[in-house]
Amino acid sequence: MSNWYAIIGEDVADSIEKRMGVRPAHLARLQTLQDLGRLLIAGPFPAIDSNDPGPAGFSGSLIVAEFDSLADAQTWADADPYVSAGVYTHVTVKPFKKVFPA
Repeated sequence: MSNWYAIIGEDVADSIEKRMGVRPAHLARLQTLQDLGRLLIAGPFPAIDSNDPGPAGFSGSLIVAEFDSLADAQTWADADPYVSAGVYTHVTVKPFKKVFPA
């Protein structure tokens, strides 16, 4: 039985160019989770109070997805293009208990 896991990536300063360079590969991995019915939510944290932060960019991202174990979620997160491209300075992976929506 699989469980939900939250993956929280924290961006390095001025990450926007690095992000844009590998964004298609990052989104493709998320699309695969979506196609498998394993993605609850995913998106970036704008660095300012705006859905389109422009050059201010983003401060990180949140992904909540289903994996068989914490180790599997960590392995998936470690292979993210944002990690290999140096977009994220730190990634936290932890169990997530979905309560709402039911």
